[in-house]
Amino acid sequence: MFDWMAWTTPVAVFFVSIVLLLVGMTVWEIRSPTTRRRGFLPLATTRGDRLFIGLLLAAYVNLGFVGLSGKLAEWLNLSSEPSVWISFVLSMLLLLWVMRKG
Repeated sequence: MFDWMAWTTPVAVFFVSIVLLLVGMTVWEIRSPTTRRRGFLPLATTRGDRLFIGLLLAAYVNLGFVGLSGKLAEWLNLSSEPSVWISFVLSMLLLLWVMRKG
C-alpha cells in the first residue's frame, strides 16, 4: 500500500509525529476549547491555527534541508550529506516555538 514512497526511518518518524500532534491537538481542543490570542504572528490565532502554520513551516524546513543538503556538504567540505535528523529536530523546535509564542 505504501510502496510508492521511500519510507526511511526519519520520514516515518516525521509523519508519525504529525499524526500524534493532530490526535493530541484534537483531544486538547475537545477537553479545553481555545480562544484567539496574538503573539508574534501578524494575526490573532487559535492553537489549531498555530499548529497548521507550524506544520507548514516544518514541512518547508525539511524540504529545504533535503534540497540543500548536497550543497551544504559541498560548501562545508563534508564527506557525506548531513543527516535529515538535523532538519527534523530544527523543524520540531520551530513548531514548538510557533505553538508557544505565535
